Amino acid sequence: MMPSFINFNGEVLPADSAMLPISNRAFKYGDGLFESMRLTNGQLKFADLHASRLQHGMMDLKMEGYSNLDAWFLKEKAEELAIWNKVKHGRLRLTVYRDAGGLYTPNDNRAGWCIELQPEERPDFQLNSKGVIMNVYSELLKPVNYLSRHKTCNSLIYIMAGIYKTQHRLDDVFILNQNGYLCEALSSNVFVWYDNHLYTPALSEGCVAGVMRDVIIKLALDNDIPVTEAQINPDILNEADEVFLTNATRGIQWVMGYGVKRYFNRLSKELMDELNDM
Repeated sequence: MMPSFINFNGEVLPADSAMLPISNRAFKYGDGLFESMRLTNGQLKFADLHASRLQHGMMDLKMEGYSNLDAWFLKEKAEELAIWNKVKHGRLRLTVYRDAGGLYTPNDNRAGWCIELQPEERPDFQLNSKGVIMNVYSELLKPVNYLSRHKTCNSLIYIMAGIYKTQHRLDDVFILNQNGYLCEALSSNVFVWYDNHLYTPALSEGCVAGVMRDVIIKLALDNDIPVTEAQINPDILNEADEVFLTNATRGIQWVMGYGVKRYFNRLSKELMDELNDM
């Protein structure tokens, strides 16, 4: 197996290098955030959207240096890491953390970062051949606040939902917000096709402001598919014609079943074709 490399604060190192001290705030407090991104033919996809979300997240976390982590930075570092790893297609993860000491109160707000790359065989997004089987996870509800839309390093609700998924032999789960409304899936945004209309939870419902969510909303509107961002009662899952999940690394994944309910995937296929045509 070829050695793999990461970029840690501007230095390219073997991926198995020991770098983080025990005092690292992302490790101790979850004090950071991350971006999951897609590399295709050696180039970063949707760099502007990722940079915008990353910078807004750093601002909301009151981290300094967010203006330096722009689209140009993301593209340069992604392409550099692709060359080091001799990879054309893959999944990138950029983790940004508060590089400071202190206890709950940090003594500085400067940011550190690390980029890692996982190879993929194909350049295009692939619709899952077998539909996803899901159910609602309700043991923990996601709080709704101005940090809810960011992918922070505080991921315990997703970890507990992942354990629930494994214990119940599911492929994924629907996560509800603090008010019991549909929020998102384990690592994806949720879209519901019902009565010839596409619905997705509004950002005010606490879901992550997914890059692929924005792309799919625009694609749907460009193809004259009506889209509404709304407060969604999970009961709609029993009546919907189609449900699919979106994220920046996998594109679209269609859901086959929720409980005894079964769905189609016509719209999922159409939008995936449009996505790959981009």
